[in-house]
Amino acid sequence: MADNITTFQDISPRGQGIAKGKLLKRYQHLAVTERFGYVDPQPRKMGDQRVWGRYQDLPRATAPLAEAVSGPGQKLRRVDYTATLELFGDSVNLTKKVKDLHEDPVGQEATDLCGEQARETIEVIRINVLKAGTNVFYANGVASRALVNSPPTRGDFRRIVRAFKRAKAQKISKIIAATQNISTQPVEEAYFAMGHTDLDSDIRGISGFLPVAQYANSGKALPGEVGSIEECRIILTPLFEPWEAAGVAGTAYLSSGAAVSAATACDVYPLIFVAKDAYGIVPLQGKNSIEMGMINPGTPTKDDQHGLRGFVSWCSWQACARLNESWIARLECSATANPS
Repeated sequence: MADNITTFQDISPRGQGIAKGKLLKRYQHLAVTERFGYVDPQPRKMGDQRVWGRYQDLPRATAPLAEAVSGPGQKLRRVDYTATLELFGDSVNLTKKVKDLHEDPVGQEATDLCGEQARETIEVIRINVLKAGTNVFYANGVASRALVNSPPTRGDFRRIVRAFKRAKAQKISKIIAATQNISTQPVEEAYFAMGHTDLDSDIRGISGFLPVAQYANSGKALPGEVGSIEECRIILTPLFEPWEAAGVAGTAYLSSGAAVSAATACDVYPLIFVAKDAYGIVPLQGKNSIEMGMINPGTPTKDDQHGLRGFVSWCSWQACARLNESWIARLECSATANPS
């Protein structure tokens, strides 16, 4: 099998391309973090370090210049942010008996499931990077995660937007398009908030919430987008998992996904707000972003003389880093157990 895994040639290059295209399509359906990061693909043969750089603002030159005297000038200051690329991947093993006798199109199902696995794996890796940010707010103004006992409020959104503007965080007006090629597409500018679907009913209950159906052009809503609150557009997926039983005890809010006794602490959910270029990613797009492997059972080789085994596999080099802590905010909140 070692020779087979090295070559990946038991299907034609065209077949591999079709399989990869289907995998990427399935991945991109709800790849939320892929949309808003600063995209920086890593070329092959360039090492495992990805460096993003930013030049710091110059101080204001408020002192008038004396006649015929040049000012002292300023030195440019660059800050680098580094992440190490790591390889992720998995495979599904198949047999000739399954290929020949099973009623389902098992090879296609394996390809589809690998695409779903790739999406969730890379998405959760990036979400964990964003969840580890240092710019933290707690719902309803409490002081720590252990004191959280409130769903998100309109005031929470306003506090975060105010902090973004104070930090000169720009709104997002272009996102990464859901294609195999690395390209962008324009969107209605806003800050974006990403969170768990458990927060849907609480967010819809916030004063001033505008659902997608009431957008001037609802057809331009992004996958997973539920609506907006003032200057923030909100996207929810089940991958922004909570810290279980990390908040205040009580029956009003979810704990391990259900309402429980008053002695059990509630789950604390992250709602991640991002501005333009707040974090950098190596995207799952482009011809070098992911490798698909496929060996169809039924092809004899020197290691498998009867062609009894085969597989579908994927692997991808990935990195993600926060590029400005002030342009990412994490709101920690709870989810109402029995919304009205």
